[in-house]
Parts: sequence; structure tokens; C-alpha cells
Amino acid sequence: MSRTQLEMLADLAREARDQAGIALAQERQSEQQTTAQLHSLNRYRAEYAERLQLAMRDGIDPATMYNYQQFLASLDAALERARHTLASQQKRVQKRQQHWQQEQRKLSSYDTLTSRRLVEEHRRLERHEQKTNDDLVTSRLARQRNETPQ
Repeated sequence: MSRTQLEMLADLAREARDQAGIALAQERQSEQQTTAQLHSLNRYRAEYAERLQLAMRDGIDPATMYNYQQFLASLDAALERARHTLASQQKRVQKRQQHWQQEQRKLSSYDTLTSRRLVEEHRRLERHEQKTNDDLVTSRLARQRNETPQ
């Protein structure tokens, strides 16, 4: 595999990793929004239940009591849906995280191969330079021997 092919594969892997990172960030943002909605629903339900307690303490007619209970039941159902949505969102975040990690490992592999290729190329150039220097020294010594009177 040529160096340019390896660079191209590394660039593609980098792009795939970056796209996976963007998707992961979007899923995390969605998870945060879902969590905030769940907290808001929990607070609203607690406030409404407190209102019911106050109304019961002050005296409440059965129809109003029934309405409070029905509304609390609908809030409980909404909370259950929100919890389910959050759990699903957390699974999506986990999958996106795993995908990003997989793309990062692939990119790291290409970077490692590129580094090894650069080290090999550097060593090859050093050996070539050393051989050239050795050849120059050898030919200089040979000329000096030929030029020296005997």
C-alpha cells in the first residue's frame, strides 16, 4: 500500500470519526433535553400533588378530588413515557459512543501504520546516506593510495 493510499484511508477514517462525533454530540444533546423534560415533569407533579394535599387539608369536594387524581394519573403516565424515552435515548447515546470509539480505533490504526512507514522511510534514508558517505570515503582512500608514491 502506497503512502498516499494510506494517507487517503487515514483521511477517510478521520472524516468518519468526526461524523461519528457529531452524531454522538447530537444524541447527547437530545439526552440532556429529555432529562430536563423529565425533571420538569417530576417537579410539576410534585407541585400538583402538594396542591392536592393543601386542598384536602382545607376541605375538597369529591368531584375536585377526582379531577386532581385524574390529572396526577395523567402526569404519572407522562412521567413513565418520559422515563422510557430517556432510557431509549441513553441506549442511542451508548451506541453512538461505541461507534465513535470504533472509528477512533480505526483512525489510530492508520496513524500507527503511517508512523511506522515514516520511521521505516527515515531509516532507509539514513542507511542510504550512510552508504553514500561510506562509498565516498572508500573512493577517497583508494585515490589517496593510488596517488601516494611507493
